[in-house]
Amino acid sequence: MSGKKAGEILRLLEGEYPSAGIALEHKNPFQLLIATILSAQSTDVQINKITKKLFKKYKVPIDFVKTPISEIERDIRSSGFYRNKAKNIQNSCRILIEDFNAQVPRTMEELITLPGVARKTA
Repeated sequence: MSGKKAGEILRLLEGEYPSAGIALEHKNPFQLLIATILSAQSTDVQINKITKKLFKKYKVPIDFVKTPISEIERDIRSSGFYRNKAKNIQNSCRILIEDFNAQVPRTMEELITLPGVARKTA
């Protein structure tokens, strides 16, 4: 599909669904990535409660990398499956730093290389 055609489709969708948005509260792509990893098998309401505190403590990828996994687990415990999510978050942050200059990738192909991110969430 051409960029022009994709833009046309996007404009039509925005016109049809003007108030469509993401229920996960975030201020930047990094916060959205973390919230999305946490959202698996949980509600957006619960994740928003967690991330309200979490994003005050962890502002950039290196904050997660430098923190012991057990501490991240405690911080996200109420999300469910917190052990796997903590590992995925820490490993994703490590990859962001090593491979993407600490920035969230923009393409689907790059996003799905991050642990805890699948096509549905990318």
